[in-house]
Amino acid sequence: MKKFKVVLTDYEYDTLEPEMRVLEQLNAEIITAQCKTEEDVIHIAKDADGIIHQYAPFTKRVIDQLENCKVIARYGIGFDTVDIDAATEKGIFVTNVTDYCLDEVADHAVAMLLTLARKIVTLNNSVKSGEWDYKVSKPIYRLKNRALGLVGFGNIPRNVAKKAQAFGLKVIAYDPFVPAEVAEEMNVDLVELDELCRRSDFISIHTPLNKHTRGMVGFEQFNLMKKEACIINTARGPIIDEQALIEALEQKKIAAAALDVLEKEPINSDHPLLRMENVLLTPHVAFYSEESEMDLKQKTAQNVVDVLKGQLPKYLVNRSVQEKFSLKR
Repeated sequence: MKKFKVVLTDYEYDTLEPEMRVLEQLNAEIITAQCKTEEDVIHIAKDADGIIHQYAPFTKRVIDQLENCKVIARYGIGFDTVDIDAATEKGIFVTNVTDYCLDEVADHAVAMLLTLARKIVTLNNSVKSGEWDYKVSKPIYRLKNRALGLVGFGNIPRNVAKKAQAFGLKVIAYDPFVPAEVAEEMNVDLVELDELCRRSDFISIHTPLNKHTRGMVGFEQFNLMKKEACIINTARGPIIDEQALIEALEQKKIAAAALDVLEKEPINSDHPLLRMENVLLTPHVAFYSEESEMDLKQKTAQNVVDVLKGQLPKYLVNRSVQEKFSLKR
């Protein structure tokens, strides 16, 4: 029997040992690469049975060239790097890991909120420059009873809501796919996006990136926000219209921003956000802890193993593809 071929098209990890231990179940030929372009992917993965990828592009053009592929497993929760319709049409399972880094991203979002609220960076820089004056941080407002608006109300923002409520924040959320009773159980009000923008003192982005959410927070939304409002993004950069954000900050339509993700990563050295004292930036790190990285690597590899062994993977994005196969659960 011919060996399966599994290709890891790209990764940014120091070791692949956790994946390799899981993939040993297949006794497969395993190829690793660092693909950047469509051509790179087609060249290395054209005849692969299973694929693991992080950021490499899986467009319709790429997917149409895959001859044997049965599963494309993405490292992460988001799957905007894959043309889901093209994969489904070709009968390829697309998987992610939906319960990965739930605490890490929620913790990072709340840490950013607290850092902005208490002006920690401003105060730290002031002390290190030789000043000892709390007034450089004025005004600071009490967190209790202020409003946190969550754009998206899936697993991560629900985790954020619990942590934020411990500080006395009132939480509202916008998510047209979540039933009102789910939010009510967590003492969260579901509202429309415009109302969320008007009411919130802090806005935290947690929606997936797709054709409907790209640029969903733009000029119109910033014009509705309070001048004291702070926006936080630990989801995907393009959900916020970056030019609209820059203008809102420059014209003091909002008070501050904390961003773990940007439209283009890494950030250009001449980017205007780098010059703004009221902007906190981290390098797309909200997902990371040693524990979350291990979970992700093992579960991503297990998705490939499950499909190639004729079983339904635990984490399946395009569920309609099941109709084409009789895989066991």
